[in-house]
Amino acid sequence: MSLQTNMIGIYEKAIPNQFDWEDKILIAKRAGYQFIEISIDESDERLSRLDWPQEKRLELRNLLEQYDIKMISMCLSGHRRFPFGSSDPKIVRKAKKIMSKAIDFAVDLGINNIQLAGYDVYYEESNQDTVLRFVEGLRYSAKLAEKNNIMLSIEIMDTPFIGTITKGLHFVNQIQSPNLKLYPDLGNLTQWTDNPNKELELGIDQIVAIHLKDTRPNEFKCVPFGEGTVQFESLFNTLKQLQYQQPFLIEMWADNTKTYSKEESIQEIKKAKSWLQNRM
Repeated sequence: MSLQTNMIGIYEKAIPNQFDWEDKILIAKRAGYQFIEISIDESDERLSRLDWPQEKRLELRNLLEQYDIKMISMCLSGHRRFPFGSSDPKIVRKAKKIMSKAIDFAVDLGINNIQLAGYDVYYEESNQDTVLRFVEGLRYSAKLAEKNNIMLSIEIMDTPFIGTITKGLHFVNQIQSPNLKLYPDLGNLTQWTDNPNKELELGIDQIVAIHLKDTRPNEFKCVPFGEGTVQFESLFNTLKQLQYQQPFLIEMWADNTKTYSKEESIQEIKKAKSWLQNRM
């Protein structure tokens, strides 16, 4: 078995914001990717995507079909700003509304996996009550996902709250839903455990996708591949032994202070894909 047969996608933010959706899809396709992961982050601009009318959703779906590329997953990090664990009931209601809208959006776009941010709270102090509300939010989300046949997956994060697969399993096991699984990030995982290979073994049955990015101690974003401390060869070898066949998603961030040509953007994400595949 070769990991090179697994689907490989690219994070939307790896492609500069200057490009519209048609160009983003074209760039991802020409760089050899099979899918693109849409970002619904905490910004007003990206959260507003959940309110797109049907015509706009159909337009994006048609573009994906036109260029023969998929959008199988969504990075829903908007809950960082509006977390389920918040002490403010208005924010908790907003978190639920975001979840409901995201599931409707996923159904309309053909997205089958929504990645959840593994934070009880982000801009507040975590405590026993925030954790309890977070669990209630997960339970609410899982029931909604079950009704709509959508998979939810908790990301292994850049904070210690859910920084390991072991910690993610703690919540998955509490909810006991067939529609709530794990989405490890190998970069984040590497920084919160001395044995990421063992963590992958522990959670393999609950993993539905994996983020690929490099990281260094206290540096979780924009570390060029090969310049961090993630032992990709070792981790890929473990995944091969575990017969992992789910998708990989390359997580990168374009420098939006620069202006790119389409070709420059294609080469940037193509180079990352080649670097990682060589280590598979």
